[in-house]
Amino acid sequence: MMDPGRILRFGLRPRRIRLWAGTVFCILSSLATGCVAPMPVHDRFAACDPGVPREQNRVSLSTYRVMPPDVLQIEAVYNIRGETMRLRSGDQILVRLLNGLPLDFGDESTTGGNLLAIYTKAPELAAKIVNGPYIIQADGTVDLGAVYGKVAVAGLTVAEAKAAIAKQLHDRSGLRDPKLSVTLADIAGRQVIGGQHLVRPDGTVSLGIYGSVHVAGMTLQQIRETLEMHLSQFLRDPWVSVDVLAYNSQVYYIVLDGGGNGEQVVRLPCTGNETVLDAIAQLNGLPQVSSKRIWIARPNPVFGGKTEILAVNWQSMTADGNAATNYQLLPFDRVYVQADNLVATDNYLAKWIAPVNRILGVTLLGGSTVSELRPFQHSFSGSSGAGGQ
Repeated sequence: MMDPGRILRFGLRPRRIRLWAGTVFCILSSLATGCVAPMPVHDRFAACDPGVPREQNRVSLSTYRVMPPDVLQIEAVYNIRGETMRLRSGDQILVRLLNGLPLDFGDESTTGGNLLAIYTKAPELAAKIVNGPYIIQADGTVDLGAVYGKVAVAGLTVAEAKAAIAKQLHDRSGLRDPKLSVTLADIAGRQVIGGQHLVRPDGTVSLGIYGSVHVAGMTLQQIRETLEMHLSQFLRDPWVSVDVLAYNSQVYYIVLDGGGNGEQVVRLPCTGNETVLDAIAQLNGLPQVSSKRIWIARPNPVFGGKTEILAVNWQSMTADGNAATNYQLLPFDRVYVQADNLVATDNYLAKWIAPVNRILGVTLLGGSTVSELRPFQHSFSGSSGAGGQ
């Protein structure tokens, strides 16, 4: 077993400790300075390109195409039920029978043509009068009274319901050619098309009882035409207005270098008018660990194409008011904010020195413990020698 005194002498030798610590510090310093992310060097000439849109020379983006998870504002200006819509329970129809009474019943000499007189002089014939609104009951029928009975009309169009009622009148009263009128009391659609509609992950928007329509990848004009074509199955000559309420699909990113402690990514919607200064303003300024080295990494629209790098002069853009590098942000741009070199170096050194410091601390603690225990060891050895004599 190794002598504790030898461990103590090795652990407390200052020259060796200083030499070891200095060597480790030099190695880690060189490693840390090499870990600071430099600005990409390719496409540096893009910063001087006058065609790149800037604060004072902004451009309009291409025609917007809707994608999930955008939010659309859809309003149906005309919401009139079509003639092919099927009747359902709860609908109200107006039924008018023009020749339901005998021809001489309304003679001026007997009744004066007064409807009230008809009810007074012949109440049994008044039951044959069909004139008014009728609600389609839960069983799908309309009740025309004791004389004509019930007629099943649910699931029929208005024209088909008129034919069914005319057949019922003919069978019950013998009318050869009943002059009948059947119309809807409420011609408005069963559901109001209006409000906010989220574009779902499958690229469709829900129109309630009218089903779903695929709109992903379409312009607003194409969406309007598609919705009107779809709603024409249920409404008569629908007229729809469409607008984007929330631009959620086209975004840009701000990447904040943490100086060796990770990177923070902020995702913000791109409305087509933001510049670099607007993006940093969304973060309430640069973080404390950040430097003033900022650039934009603009992906090439062609897969595998070369990335465009736009260097930003923060000092000139802010303090001097020079808008030359305050570039307009396009969808899917990456605004990269590099960390301060000293902060990054300090963080890297802290990561590497912390375990070394812990090892040295354990070594010194062990040496000091052995040093404190040595008097007790000599005392114990002296006591044993005296007892042996």
